[in-house]
Amino acid sequence: MSLGRRSSGERRFPWSGIISKKEEGPLRVGGQAVIEGVMMRSPHCMAIAVRKPGGEIVVKKEGLNFFSEKSFLFKFPLVRGIITLISALSLGIRALHFSANQALPGEEGQKEISSLAMGLTFALALSFGIFLFFLAPLFLTKGLRWVFPILSTSGLLFNLVDGLIRLAFFLTYIRAISFLKEIERVFQYHGAEHKSIFAFEAGETLSVERVKEFGYLHPRCGTNFLLIVMVVSVLIFALIPHHLPFGYKVASRVVFIPFIAGLSYEIIRFADRKRNRRGIRFLIQPGLWLQRLTAREPTEPQIEVALRALQEVLEMERRRQ
Repeated sequence: MSLGRRSSGERRFPWSGIISKKEEGPLRVGGQAVIEGVMMRSPHCMAIAVRKPGGEIVVKKEGLNFFSEKSFLFKFPLVRGIITLISALSLGIRALHFSANQALPGEEGQKEISSLAMGLTFALALSFGIFLFFLAPLFLTKGLRWVFPILSTSGLLFNLVDGLIRLAFFLTYIRAISFLKEIERVFQYHGAEHKSIFAFEAGETLSVERVKEFGYLHPRCGTNFLLIVMVVSVLIFALIPHHLPFGYKVASRVVFIPFIAGLSYEIIRFADRKRNRRGIRFLIQPGLWLQRLTAREPTEPQIEVALRALQEVLEMERRRQ
């Protein structure tokens, strides 16, 4: 891919030490890979950088209000995890919508993808995900009771098999979509996002040459979060009385999703703060292994895009000081 015009990806900004006047500790930055680009967000701001087919990098940036990590709602454990999930879904839709309209080649005069079409597509994808990863394993486990009668009497074993099937579905799905060329490029941008954040957290100069030296597996990643959700869901569903009607078990798979997400968020937040401890490093290792399915080594042009998004977010935060 052509680099096109040189962008701010080559500028050097020692912004890793930004500290908010209203908080103690360094600025926390996260991100998400999108179509031919990266979305970066800080507690107050979001920026999306996308490379157009012609090589130009376009940026969309905005402040965050309700979804800001400095909202009073983030003072409450579990609640902040649910808000984070809603935030990730909402911002993710908007970021994908913008990137799709900017990155996908189209003829002149062709209409952009509407917000309604993107919303409906995401709603269908979310419904499919809930069915595939929460309901389908449950029904399959129920069917296995005819082959293994012990599943009818042991609630612990039933939920364990249900969880293992859920995890198998998840890993198979991730592996299957990784063979798609378009998804592989998204995974490369995922790696570029991780490298850029690693460099920022390490206090390194934000240049392509320095950033590409960092690893592309990050402990505070959405992939880790999904794996923790899978594990936590097994523990939570195991607490549901086994003698309840099967319909209650089906409903629980949907009703408890927000609580599971909130608890999983607290776990990954704690693990990130203590990630230098040997025991914590051991616990987060499976998540890093799993990231090898969802992140790839990026190219320099992809790192350049990720840095552009990161630098825009940092500039917005700097102006708030």
